[in-house]
Amino acid sequence: MANVTFSGPTLPKNVTVYAVADNKTLLSLAKKHEIAIPFQCQDGECGSCLIKVTYLGANKPKAIHLTDKEKLTLSVNGKLSKAVLEQAEVNDVPPTYRLACQYLVQDEDILVEFTGEPGVEIDLRR
Repeated sequence: MANVTFSGPTLPKNVTVYAVADNKTLLSLAKKHEIAIPFQCQDGECGSCLIKVTYLGANKPKAIHLTDKEKLTLSVNGKLSKAVLEQAEVNDVPPTYRLACQYLVQDEDILVEFTGEPGVEIDLRR
């Protein structure tokens, strides 16, 4: 079981929802709770559902899985360098940026930030 907190300018305040790790995507969880993460293709090809994921709590983040589509889309958009991809695949260190339509909800607490504009990144200096 996990708490997923959504943060974005289209929300009046951060919204935390209780999620079950059931092979559903973060985008489907957001849609279920009427949280307007931008999306277009829902297939990992357009990059419009770009999110920043921060892992909360003391536990090490669980092993992640980047789909081939997500790898390509994030790489083309400059959000996934070879070094970050290697850290993800070899050392199970999750990348900061993901696609909500490809990210499977795990049993861990996370903060999901999005801008409300398709494919626009969150400022990391915040």
